[in-house]
Amino acid sequence: MNTAKKLWLWLATVIVVCFAVLLWLGSDLSRTAPPIPDRVVTDSGKLLYTKADIQTGQKVWQSVGGMELGSIWGHGAMVAPDWSADWLHREATAMLDASARERGADKYEELSAADQAALQAELQPRFRANRYDPATGVLTLSDARGDAVQEVSRHYDSLFSDDPATHALRVSYAMRENTIPDSARRQTISAFFFWTSWAAATDRPGTNSSYTNNWPYEPLVGNTPLSGTFLWSLFSILFMIAGIAVLVWHYAGWLSKEEPVKPPAKNPMRPLFLTPSMKVTAKYFWLVATLMLLQIGLGAVTSHYQLEGQNFYGLPLSDWLPYSLTRSWHTQLAVLWIATAWLGTGLFFAPVIGGAEPRFQRLGVHVLFIALILIIIGAFTGQWFAVMQKMSPGANFWFGHQGWEYVDIGRFWQAILFLGLVFWLVLVGRALWPAIRRRDDLSSIAGLLFLATLAIGLFYGAGLMYNEHSSLSTVEYWRWWVVHLWVEGFFEVFAVAVVSFLFVRFGLVRSASATINVLFATIVFLLGGVIGTYHHLYFVGTTMAGVALGASFSALEVVPLALIGMEAWDNWRHTNAIPWMARYRWPIRFFLAVSFWNLVGAGLLGFLINMPIALYYTQGLILTPLHAHTALFGVYGMLGIGLMLFCLRGLRSEVQWNENWLFASFWCLNIGLALMGLLSLLPIGMLQFQSVLEQGYAYTRSAEFMDQSFIHFLVWMRTPGDIVFACGALLLAVFVARLWLKPKRETEENS
Repeated sequence: MNTAKKLWLWLATVIVVCFAVLLWLGSDLSRTAPPIPDRVVTDSGKLLYTKADIQTGQKVWQSVGGMELGSIWGHGAMVAPDWSADWLHREATAMLDASARERGADKYEELSAADQAALQAELQPRFRANRYDPATGVLTLSDARGDAVQEVSRHYDSLFSDDPATHALRVSYAMRENTIPDSARRQTISAFFFWTSWAAATDRPGTNSSYTNNWPYEPLVGNTPLSGTFLWSLFSILFMIAGIAVLVWHYAGWLSKEEPVKPPAKNPMRPLFLTPSMKVTAKYFWLVATLMLLQIGLGAVTSHYQLEGQNFYGLPLSDWLPYSLTRSWHTQLAVLWIATAWLGTGLFFAPVIGGAEPRFQRLGVHVLFIALILIIIGAFTGQWFAVMQKMSPGANFWFGHQGWEYVDIGRFWQAILFLGLVFWLVLVGRALWPAIRRRDDLSSIAGLLFLATLAIGLFYGAGLMYNEHSSLSTVEYWRWWVVHLWVEGFFEVFAVAVVSFLFVRFGLVRSASATINVLFATIVFLLGGVIGTYHHLYFVGTTMAGVALGASFSALEVVPLALIGMEAWDNWRHTNAIPWMARYRWPIRFFLAVSFWNLVGAGLLGFLINMPIALYYTQGLILTPLHAHTALFGVYGMLGIGLMLFCLRGLRSEVQWNENWLFASFWCLNIGLALMGLLSLLPIGMLQFQSVLEQGYAYTRSAEFMDQSFIHFLVWMRTPGDIVFACGALLLAVFVARLWLKPKRETEENS
């Protein structure tokens, strides 16, 4: 059996085993997730909340932006508190203040250290004891705790209204006035916040840890890291070191011994025959440039809200475009423009790889593009009506705002997008099929490309696996299938296969070697990436088994990055292999940037917050968007741009490129991204990290901490990087436009 066949068997085994484990972990999560009580009552029989209140509150929270306005269990926006942590701290403080008044003091803080310690010792069992009765579905609280719950509820009723007493907090939290106009709906959102905080501090039956593995860090109620959190963090480091050792051994024993190939004297891709469907893919790349500029503009507005709260340089913008809406569009557009770049790439290269143009392919490319435009317009319009509270709760789930970060759009639009991806799968798959059937040197790469296409088309459907009444734990499980496996996973496999095909066609890499390298890279990535999805789920109702497997396997995601410099060197070597490769200098340089940001953004900054003990303290802090920006744009954004430039080189092969635009764009994008992180996100994140360790999680996410003048100064320090970065995107858009609006025919010596 040859090496390629062995690797295909290994790949099949890895896929089956890893997804079996992931599905088992999901079934375990659904079984052990925190229950939603039918009724929440006090010892004296007073009814506080019902199950309907909690579930309705979740829907109300989703309608105002959900994870785009503050966060729950650490997942969501960094402006405004984590509502579960905030409620927990306020409820604990209310009970401590009540006990202090019994001792003759006005507040808990006025007591001596000894008295404070005594009250904390009395308080913790009241929070840790699980008084939920699964037989009756009733959760019983003490009368004192019931009073504290009602006190905190009154605070939230004021906060989400237009009460002048909490106006300053709304400004700090970037909330528009009268966020939830209806008083009854404000009561239900309090019920939901209470339930998330109850699950975060109440011991799971038979254990000494809460349903969220004692997250957030709140010493007042005994929420501190578990021993397993430390233990599996250590094991994750050992797994990473072992994985790197195996990969280095593989490189030394196989890849480094291969003789370099002699590249052809002339460009094998010239002339490239453009089929009718390939020609009309140009509109996808125009859309990429447009959506990227729109996304960056909304990012600037969203970032500025952290400074003025409700205004944009004095303009009351939140009256029409509140923070939760601009952030929703900003995060969703990031996924959409990167995905559009890959969709266009697949439609462009599929006929090249397959060697034929299927019937009605051109019509299909047009139809898919129109559907994509309609989905964007419809989904974003629905979100505006939802956040502005101009849509009924029943309609919100289907046409408004689901409130789940990165998968925010209404279920109707989500389903249509899924059907569009399936249609894309059909268009690309049928064009690839002849290459798979040929059984030549490229059939394995074509097969892997088809497999990635299949996964891209189908795995977005994971976002349809929950409904509007699903528990938070269930939604989080399936949401990360989309965000981690779909966005971060199979698109990368797709891109690696496309790039490998191109290098083989260019005559720079042997087809057999490319096949083995692509299969091996895919195996390594999926081995860590599939089960590694659980590193996003440490604190959403997961048992320690989920933490253990998630920590161990997610550490393996860092393994391929250990040799990222060698990949970068190969890409650079290919650029300089022969004079005609200069035509592809800039696509390959963007791939070089991918290698760099893979190491820095996905590798170093990802592992900084990846271990359970690190994420316990840093989840939901600014270190998260630091990793997200450098990984999502630095890796997947740069990859999308590189693929787009390869396609544009084929689409406008007769047009001379003004490389000054690309030179300036490339360096502005990379320097701007680096400045954004180094001058603002990294220092804020590290200050928050220190604050969590010293004063607890709730304080670090509070207005008191975030409104400090030095924090505001660091937020302002994003401006230089943002401006440079935006210039890079604008220059790229101008370059793309000039290829059609101001073309200059390429001379023979330049081709």
